[in-house]
Amino acid sequence: MAPTRSRTARRLAVVAAAAALTLTACSDGGDPGGGGASGGEGGGDLDASFLTIATGGTSGVYYQVGATFGEILKDELESDTTVQSTGASAENINLLTDGNAEIAFTMGDANAQAIEGTGPFEGEPREGLMAMAALYPNTAQIVATKASGIESVEDLKGKRVSVGDVGSGVELNAQLILDAHDMSYEDMQVDYLPYGEAAEQMANGLTDAAFVTSGVPNPSLTELETNTEFIILPITGDAKERLLTEHDFFVEDEIPGGTYLQDDAVETVGVTNHVMLSSQLSDDAAYDITKAFFENLEQIHSAHAAAKVISLEKATTGLTAPLHPGAQRYFEENGVELPE
Repeated sequence: MAPTRSRTARRLAVVAAAAALTLTACSDGGDPGGGGASGGEGGGDLDASFLTIATGGTSGVYYQVGATFGEILKDELESDTTVQSTGASAENINLLTDGNAEIAFTMGDANAQAIEGTGPFEGEPREGLMAMAALYPNTAQIVATKASGIESVEDLKGKRVSVGDVGSGVELNAQLILDAHDMSYEDMQVDYLPYGEAAEQMANGLTDAAFVTSGVPNPSLTELETNTEFIILPITGDAKERLLTEHDFFVEDEIPGGTYLQDDAVETVGVTNHVMLSSQLSDDAAYDITKAFFENLEQIHSAHAAAKVISLEKATTGLTAPLHPGAQRYFEENGVELPE
């Protein structure tokens, strides 16, 4: 974490110097921007000079979109940005609330659990979580090698299965999906692997199946299909209904035919991805960051096929955390409907 401490030290030095010269780049702080019940209680006084963006594994969509966002912030705001590869959602929320990141990519279910103090945040709810925007749906893709003989989620019993990095949004999804099928980790041999390693293990015959919750197509699965036959397990029936009725953050989803080597669409569920902002960021900084993102959507769309569905019109749909006041102000100015 040495780079983070170094960046923090530089940030504090800049803030101190700015205060001494009474030339701060902060906003008025006490004004919560656009206001309204859907926003947070007000941002902090941190400007956008130094920004750490917490993403996910380097083979995932978060990292690719995050890296593109970092370049935009450098060009538009002249920010000194660092894109950090992480274990994704749960780790990113901790980085954000501990003051070690200013921007983070998360899944909606992880946000809900962090606010409620459930799941990996059991008994330790995270305060001050603020959203910049909702992005694209993360699609639950459960894949199994044809050689494994697995044809359904129930067939995972007794098999070696990757459930994603510990505490990642993938792992949180895996637990909930298994529970909806009246299963748990005790029913299988569990490996905690990021997408790239899981795909490599499947190609080598060391892992039978993997939970991959991401935008489609997932780059690691696209690579896997070049040398290994695999199938996608559907999530249907009572298990799907349980997920949709018991958890507000799940939505109906599908993996279109031809996404990989499968001919037909595969029924499944999805969770909306978010970009989150530190509550320490000033309202003006959050406004500028949000504006930079949405006024350069063509560049964001080019980062990955999954990002092509990101739009300003749907930026507040499916949010599971309150908006940062600075982001809310930008949406109000652009006529975007705010959540109630």
